[in-house]
Amino acid sequence: MRNRHQPIAVEGYPFIAVFAFLTLLFNGFGWYCLTTISLGLTLFTVYFFRNPERTPPDDVKAIVAPADGKVIFVGKVPENRYFDGQEVTKVSIFMNVFNVHVNRVPFNCTVLDQFYNKGRFLNASLDKASLENEQSGMLLETETGIKVLCVQIAGLVARRIVSYPENGDQLKRGQRYGLIRFGSRVDLYFPDGVEVLARIGDKAVAGESELGFLP
Repeated sequence: MRNRHQPIAVEGYPFIAVFAFLTLLFNGFGWYCLTTISLGLTLFTVYFFRNPERTPPDDVKAIVAPADGKVIFVGKVPENRYFDGQEVTKVSIFMNVFNVHVNRVPFNCTVLDQFYNKGRFLNASLDKASLENEQSGMLLETETGIKVLCVQIAGLVARRIVSYPENGDQLKRGQRYGLIRFGSRVDLYFPDGVEVLARIGDKAVAGESELGFLP
């Protein structure tokens, strides 16, 4: 997987390079107002694509947050794609532009299937974003056969979802598996039997915060 040890996610390099080039160009022409603006954009882009190290909790049954941000939804919903319309527990984490946007694997698992849907770019904090926005999802299976759906959802500003795994890949809890550029959310769908501890308003730290426990 990419971005294993880089302090800045590689997906940010082109953006950083462009803004840094513009900073040097504007400074060379003596356009100091534009130089200040482009320097600010360069520094913000470096900050946005930061890729800190994280340490998962010791309990191997603990489900860690796949994203930094705020828990904005916890509740029962029908899921039609993989759970035949059965009610499952959905946990949604909203990432604003100041959160780390590198996403992490919530538990040790195997990737069974993936999907990608084009869609709209509504504010990712809205409930209907789960259905209408551009999104990329993975059906994950735990070592004990529990299936969980993990979905990356683009937002109002986000225009690019990145996901590294392929079907059949075995992933480790806390491992980086992708990112979403500039504001977005991640939804998790848990079947019955999974103990969900997350509550609306909780602050999540990807790879470290415990959302619940596998049975």
